Amino acid sequence: MFETICETVPADRALPPRVRRLEIFRRVLDGSIYNGLPYEFHEERNSAGEYVPLRMRKPSVRYGLCRIVVEDSVALLFSNAHFPAVESADAELMRAIADIVSETRLNEVMIDAAIKGSVGSVAILLRILHGRVFLSVLDSLYLTPQWDPQAPDTLKFVKELYQVSGETLITQGYEGIDAAGTYWFQRAWDVVSEVWYMPWLVNDSFAGPQIDEARSVEHGLGFVPMVWIRNLPGGDSVDGACTFRAAIESNIEIDYQLSQAGRGLKYSSDPTLLIKEPAVGDSEIVKGAGNALVVSEKGDAKLLEIGGTASEAVILYVRTLRELALEAVHGNRSSADRLTAAQSGRALEMMNQGLIWLTDNLRISYGDGGVLAVIKMIVQASQVYRLRVMGTVIAPLNCAERLTLRWPRWYPLSADDRLKEAQAISTLVNAGQISRETAVKSLAATLGVSDVAAELDAIREDVE
Repeated sequence: MFETICETVPADRALPPRVRRLEIFRRVLDGSIYNGLPYEFHEERNSAGEYVPLRMRKPSVRYGLCRIVVEDSVALLFSNAHFPAVESADAELMRAIADIVSETRLNEVMIDAAIKGSVGSVAILLRILHGRVFLSVLDSLYLTPQWDPQAPDTLKFVKELYQVSGETLITQGYEGIDAAGTYWFQRAWDVVSEVWYMPWLVNDSFAGPQIDEARSVEHGLGFVPMVWIRNLPGGDSVDGACTFRAAIESNIEIDYQLSQAGRGLKYSSDPTLLIKEPAVGDSEIVKGAGNALVVSEKGDAKLLEIGGTASEAVILYVRTLRELALEAVHGNRSSADRLTAAQSGRALEMMNQGLIWLTDNLRISYGDGGVLAVIKMIVQASQVYRLRVMGTVIAPLNCAERLTLRWPRWYPLSADDRLKEAQAISTLVNAGQISRETAVKSLAATLGVSDVAAELDAIREDVE
């Protein structure tokens, strides 16, 4: 069924094959995968009276299983209580980075990036405008990266190319554009500049890209101001594996089964009347409990109803499909009905072990390959531009300092868990097996301590 629906997604041979693959995954993610089907689910016959098969109809019920898995994993990855802290031996550098993370709303940017990147890849663009840092998320759908042959993990060039309507270009301030036409839009980034091109008509074989001098800018950073993130291990050198690929077929089956179940319930509410000859006459028969139907001695009349057993079988089948799909993509299979009392953080981790495994893999892609890469890019940009953070111009940041991420716990601890952890840490400190600084760091995320050095100073003052 999935392959049949994929045939309704148009393919542009002028673009790389990966564009269509990512477009299909994107449509599954936002629920528009069925938009290419010509009939609604209730349209059983077309205008010519011919029966419309199910594969040509859009389901009336859409259960966004794939979207749920993505949002659950991203919430466990970058929600307000799960965003990692950037650590460094340089306290001033840590404070500057914390201010940059707050002002650029990096948490929100990474949530957007992780959702969009679940199809395979995503890009984060850096811009320095009047000394301020701005980050934006770009769909990798129409982006084509080129890597440095001498440094395969470093971007050398990125091109963006896609088709856009003339009306859209006019709203963006372009002049001499035909509102009814379709144009190619292109821009590119390299280690020196961001080059924009004048749009040209798709059907004009003699036209080609011409540099738009007014919109092109020279950033002079010495590197491509973009971080390319591959979603999960697998895929190829450009795109990683899709988060929800293994659940797509089951998701489509669930949508159609629930739509059929709803259709059956509607028919049960208005059953079909069957009358065996000889009939009672040519008068119009009005169905309803208040209308008696009189037939002859050899006649018969029945209401064709759909029993409730079929609906229950569909619901059981859908639940089984959901369990199998969530197991395939390591989604959250826990049910709130099974929670009878408050659970400890460890118990919740064991219950959602599959989702944690998925999010743990995403931490590699969007943590080291995302958050840290963006921070390092900003640190390098501070060597070229005088950055203004929180209204204050800061000095160039130390590029040589090593940066790491400190991730919080998966789930908050209960009061009993916190007591046991505090006793264990206190015992280790008193035995001289860990330092006081390590103890404070281990408790920082739980207690909301953002500056470990300041907390240690406060502890010394209290002791004195």
